[in-house]
Amino acid sequence: MASTKQQKAEYVAMLQKELGTARTVAIMPLDGMPDRLLQKVRNALKPGSRIVIARKKLVERAMGERLLPKLEGGMNRNFAVVTSDKEPFELYKSLNSNRLRLMAKPNQIAPQEIVIEPGDTSVAPGQTVTELKNAGIDVQIKQGKVVIAKRKVLVERGSKISKAIANALKILEVTPFEVVPKLSVAFSSELVYNEAALMIDSDYVSSELAKSFNEADTLSTSIGMVTQYNVSRLVVRAYRSAMAVGVEGKILEPEIISILMADAASAASSVAKQAGVDA
Repeated sequence: MASTKQQKAEYVAMLQKELGTARTVAIMPLDGMPDRLLQKVRNALKPGSRIVIARKKLVERAMGERLLPKLEGGMNRNFAVVTSDKEPFELYKSLNSNRLRLMAKPNQIAPQEIVIEPGDTSVAPGQTVTELKNAGIDVQIKQGKVVIAKRKVLVERGSKISKAIANALKILEVTPFEVVPKLSVAFSSELVYNEAALMIDSDYVSSELAKSFNEADTLSTSIGMVTQYNVSRLVVRAYRSAMAVGVEGKILEPEIISILMADAASAASSVAKQAGVDA
């Protein structure tokens, strides 16, 4: 028993040191994550990051007063601690890129509409044809091949998957479920990042910045506020407005005289044609 306590104390001390030196400490939920995906994530994060799976009480001791209040909100049910020298957003993106498609099981809820499109399959004729038909799929045998004749919505989004449909999807090698590693919370540089914040990637930020800039640029241009981005357009607009006013008021300025003369010549030509006189 003393040996067990000593081992626990040594483990807590080791983990405490690791948590104290990591740039980012995060919590990764493990519910629903297959072992092969967890191993894939471990390999993908090396070097510089580590996934620690330990009893909750030992983790809480290692975190102490500095980390526990900030991370315990994400430590529900099964979880792993991720320590990394990466920034939270970079770590989340690295995790998120490791995805795994899974077969459907009976009584699972469809995450989206599951559709079977018409066309050839790799299924060999035999008992499987009957199993596909039992799932409501229009199947035919053509030239020794199993062919799906019509498009079929097997399961609506949010509906339960029956045993017959789960079996048919397995036969057709359709994987409607996707497991994506995520972080429930992360801590770095005295800041806490929840999952909603971590999901904001660089592409999203760039898109939102571009959208905000366009809106600001449109507004400043419409009210005549001069900025380094719209000054050329405002000068062109001012020039065109001044020219329009000058022409309307018949102001004899050098750039306007040629326009007035052209207008006068056009008017004279029109009058001459109406009078039957050569201009």
